[in-house]
Amino acid sequence: MASGSDRNPIIIGGLPSQVPDFDPEETQEWLDSLDAAVDERGRERARYLMLRLIERAREKRVAVPEMRSTDYVNTIATKDEPFFPGNEEIERKILNATRWNAAVMVSRAQRPGIGVGGHIATFASSASLYDVGFNHFFRGKDEGDGGDQVFFQGHASPGIYARAYLLDRLSEQNLDAFRQEKSKAPYGLSSYPHPRLMPDFWEFPTVSMGLGPIGAIYQARMNRYMHARGIADTSKSHVWAFLGDGEMDEPESLGQLTIAAREGLDNLTFVVNCNLQRLDGPVRGNGKVIQELESVFRGAGWNVIKLVWDRSWDPLLARDRDGVLVNRMNTTPDGQYQTYATESGAYIREHFFGDDHRLRAMVENMTDDQILHLGRGGHDHKKIFAAFSAAKAHKGQPTVILAKTVKGWTLGPNFEGRNATHQMKKLTVDDLKGFRDRLHLPISDKELESGAPPYFHPGRNSEEIQYMHDRRKGLGGYVPTRVVRAKPLALPDDKTYATVKKGSGHQSIATTMAFVRLLKDLMRDKELGKRFVLIAPDEYRTFGMDSFFPSAKIYNPLGQQYESVDRDLLLAYKESPTGQMLHDGISEAGCTASLIAAGSAYATHGEPLIPVYVFYSMFGFQRTGDQFWQMADQLARGFVLGATAGRTTLTGEGLQHADGHSQLLASTNPGCVAYDPAYGFEIAHIVQDGLRRMYGPEAEDVFYYLTVYNEPIQHPAEPENVDVEGILKGIHRYSEGTSGSVPAQILASGVAVPWAIEAQKILAEEWNVKADVWSATSWNELRREAVDVERHNLLHPEEEQRVPYVTRKLSGAQGPFVAVSDWMRAVPDQIARWVPGTYQSLGADGFGFADTRGAARRFFHIDAQSIVVGVLTELAKEGKVDRSALKQAIDRYQLLDVAAADPGAAGGDA
Repeated sequence: MASGSDRNPIIIGGLPSQVPDFDPEETQEWLDSLDAAVDERGRERARYLMLRLIERAREKRVAVPEMRSTDYVNTIATKDEPFFPGNEEIERKILNATRWNAAVMVSRAQRPGIGVGGHIATFASSASLYDVGFNHFFRGKDEGDGGDQVFFQGHASPGIYARAYLLDRLSEQNLDAFRQEKSKAPYGLSSYPHPRLMPDFWEFPTVSMGLGPIGAIYQARMNRYMHARGIADTSKSHVWAFLGDGEMDEPESLGQLTIAAREGLDNLTFVVNCNLQRLDGPVRGNGKVIQELESVFRGAGWNVIKLVWDRSWDPLLARDRDGVLVNRMNTTPDGQYQTYATESGAYIREHFFGDDHRLRAMVENMTDDQILHLGRGGHDHKKIFAAFSAAKAHKGQPTVILAKTVKGWTLGPNFEGRNATHQMKKLTVDDLKGFRDRLHLPISDKELESGAPPYFHPGRNSEEIQYMHDRRKGLGGYVPTRVVRAKPLALPDDKTYATVKKGSGHQSIATTMAFVRLLKDLMRDKELGKRFVLIAPDEYRTFGMDSFFPSAKIYNPLGQQYESVDRDLLLAYKESPTGQMLHDGISEAGCTASLIAAGSAYATHGEPLIPVYVFYSMFGFQRTGDQFWQMADQLARGFVLGATAGRTTLTGEGLQHADGHSQLLASTNPGCVAYDPAYGFEIAHIVQDGLRRMYGPEAEDVFYYLTVYNEPIQHPAEPENVDVEGILKGIHRYSEGTSGSVPAQILASGVAVPWAIEAQKILAEEWNVKADVWSATSWNELRREAVDVERHNLLHPEEEQRVPYVTRKLSGAQGPFVAVSDWMRAVPDQIARWVPGTYQSLGADGFGFADTRGAARRFFHIDAQSIVVGVLTELAKEGKVDRSALKQAIDRYQLLDVAAADPGAAGGDA
């Protein structure tokens, strides 16, 4: 890792435009020299000299402005290319076999009766990029560490399977089960990189466009974080992200480039496959996407390597003394390059070289076929090797390689460079014959004309296969491979949770603070404490977590090179190279990427981390829900805290901050275990069980979502004979009714439980109703268990029919049942069909708004008085109270007047 003195991505030097000239005579000499170069040698020569001076200034670390973009040629000059250590002929044969099998696998998946699709063209364009990586760069895990982390472009997965087939990691049976994961189990192959579906093969799910780039950035940063804190030696690990030029339009692809530069992540390389095409057409038809991306990455502080042309252009560029060829390359738009990829050599001669006599002279001795095969750099193994080597050797900055390719390369004229090539999945017999001939494979016409096209394997003892095995052995094992080496953690005993279980006494605290108090106690544990990774999007103080600043400190690889403005305060802002807290700024996407990288460290590096990501609940599942899906797919573990939850609890912020639905969104994620606890003792049991389930001897691939609030309340001590099973399964009876003769049940969650307790009292004192209050710690888990029960009963009718937990739990309670929460009604309505009695819910449906808590709850009719009327209404339906009581109650409590509600506690801290 480069030291802070070797890299300075924080402060970029500029021109001293306001500094006086202390030696005007010397200055004039330099200016005269430039004028002479222009007058005597021309502007092109002067331009070249200036570029070399700027290059040398950068080498000497002289602060000059960066060039936004350079000429449309390879960054690495031919003379600077390193020796290529491989056998290019053997590697070509390997790649040809891989190309064939990838295309045939997808084509066979389109056979009648199957038709599951697939993509051919992406891998066809990037195959050489991957092959050089596999043969010379990607480190495996056999040495006992995490090896390299490779984020494969999702649509290129057929090529990765095809290579694994040659290495006997997959069989023909596997290839024929592509995209048939259940019907061909256990041989099925997932459509894209999905660790959850293939947990021994894939490491990183990438096909949701844009999540691969941001995931790779934060994986590289997590590697540095783990190394700095002494948790794992990641010094040899390099992160490779293979991306598409069209994918770079996603905000997540480019949105966090600066953090990689700011922290000098030279353990990270982006390889952008610039085949100039999106899914439907050109990425930048009228522009040049490589030049555009160069400007963006260079401006963000990255090292940029352009790999534009293959070696066949080298002689032409060497003769381009006046720059006319480079000028033509610079000014030709991508849309035209795409056309050149589909046209003849004669067409290229006429339209690319033909309108300038100097260009025509360059190619006058070349045949049309030779012109046609002037290729792109992303298909040239030696050029690729040079670019990858330079990326690995570069220090102080992350590197992006912009590799120009042709989409559908080698697949034939019906595929190469065509706008529709992304959607083309099946090769005709003629396509296959042409493809075979181009790859020089020993497959007969008869084999292609009779049934499905065959796979090709040169033989286990062939020179090519032995070469592949030798290369992978030398690089530490096969890639991709996912290995779980982590051992279960020694979990703390019950004493650690005792303080929170005692309640808050006379002090009023929010559930957010109850969680933070528990977290402090957990982080004191000698074995477990160091493994916690605290993550927040610039809101640690909001969530009452600034108390961690002095002890845990904020991670910054450069430390704190300034005097903090609050350095004299007890809770001063403190940064450290070994800090435990990740402060990713105002970026929920960045924080979630950190969460995923930390939550999967148990597999990536064999060392479990326990991420705790705390955020405004409104900006979690709603804003970065796709990443939470990625987290589940990557089998990541950890705690996610939706703080300031509820539609009426964070009253001053208004509509965009009022979360009444994240619990519902969480319910859609099968890997998420979601809870809405009301009190500290519930939180203690949930967290304790979460640590057991995620980090114990029989670890599960889940993550926990807890919604916590910013409304201070008095937390009761844990009741005697507390129903721990009920807390964990989703519901327990918290308060039995003690007076009144008409029975009813109130089910509440989170911040609504105190309202239910107040309603219980009013019902008893004023309406003779004896109501029990149940704390529904997880509507989601109750529904999930009930659905599993129904599925079992559906498929096992001959067995004794199972009963859902919520039904069994409420079976002895006399209804009606009224549910209430600070969520929209759809959240508690998840369990309606399994409640054994009349069921009604109250909820905060609609947009939130800024007002007092009391007014907001009266508006949505979820406050204590509204609960009373809700219970009375259901009792009236059953004939247990007179309907006249309803109007009396509405008038008595002024439910139609929002302003009449008690405003409740003002404000509220974490």
